[in-house]
Amino acid sequence: MLTDRLDRYIARNVLAAILVVQLVLLGLDLIIAYIDDLDDVQGAYSSLDVLLYLGMRLPWRFYQYAPVAVLIGALIGLGSMASSNELTVMRAAGRSLSRIVWGVMKPVLLVVAAVLLIAEFVSPRTEQFAEAWQLEQRLGEGAVLTSRSAWQIEGDSVYRFGAIRADDVVLDLLRYRFDDRRLVEASYAERAYWENDQWRLSNVATTRFFPRRTEVTRRATEAWDTALTPTQLERLLRDTETQSPSELYAYAQFLQSQGRSAEQPLLYFWQKMLLPLTMGSLVLIAASFVFGPLRTVAAGTRVFYGVITGLTFKYTQDLLAPASTIFGFSPVWAVLVPTLACAAAGLLLLRRNG
Repeated sequence: MLTDRLDRYIARNVLAAILVVQLVLLGLDLIIAYIDDLDDVQGAYSSLDVLLYLGMRLPWRFYQYAPVAVLIGALIGLGSMASSNELTVMRAAGRSLSRIVWGVMKPVLLVVAAVLLIAEFVSPRTEQFAEAWQLEQRLGEGAVLTSRSAWQIEGDSVYRFGAIRADDVVLDLLRYRFDDRRLVEASYAERAYWENDQWRLSNVATTRFFPRRTEVTRRATEAWDTALTPTQLERLLRDTETQSPSELYAYAQFLQSQGRSAEQPLLYFWQKMLLPLTMGSLVLIAASFVFGPLRTVAAGTRVFYGVITGLTFKYTQDLLAPASTIFGFSPVWAVLVPTLACAAAGLLLLRRNG
């Protein structure tokens, strides 16, 4: 009974600290982003609209800051109990170090579950809606769903898509068709729309290249024979990082079926799927700071080292991401290497002081 009470007490302190840190990080980010985005105010897009747009993006920001919030929150939660000698009393009463760390892990599991649910079901939709809403406010009704253009290879053709609207209308479609690496045709369509489970192009201009001449034809409408669906185009044009794990996996499978590299979507997929392991390793680091070599320093110093550790962890993952493409190793290792390094360092320090 006493053991359960101590677990709940540790969990309550750590969870409260994590939530406070998350709120502070989100608040600071909101203020900085708001000031930066005020340059976009024009016409009907007001300063209040900027605030609404940033509010729509809070789920994505929550996901981004969750690992750092867990690290600093665990540091503050455990540190406050260490400063008031509560952890010392627990240890003197026979509470093992591993049991205290497990008490810290319990609220982190709740945070992990919430973050994974947000990453899968909430943030991809809110990011998509926020971008479409912002563009519509700035450019008028019927604005594009995303302004991020993309290239795609299919068979003997190379496509460039300018944007896609919320009603599955593709804008500014360029197609280059090759025959044994020789450009034989280039066409431009003002838009492509999905109708009766197939694509139709409108306002199409096609240029055919012959050895001594070119030939230009124009059509009001034309069928577009492609295996691409609106969902696949949407994934292609949307920011890869903000997509859900299931979307990232499906997108990676699609790219691989096209013979293209899928390292980037796989990297973000593994970052999301290995989030429980990532946060667990950061908790071990936080606990090692409290019980290890930093147990006698001021709380502010521990938080400072925690921020440095969190930033180092993030930048290591960011550096390993392009390295996986250059050196040809699996993107999963770009996520696992810093995670396992943190876990190993934390366990080593805890064992020395346990």
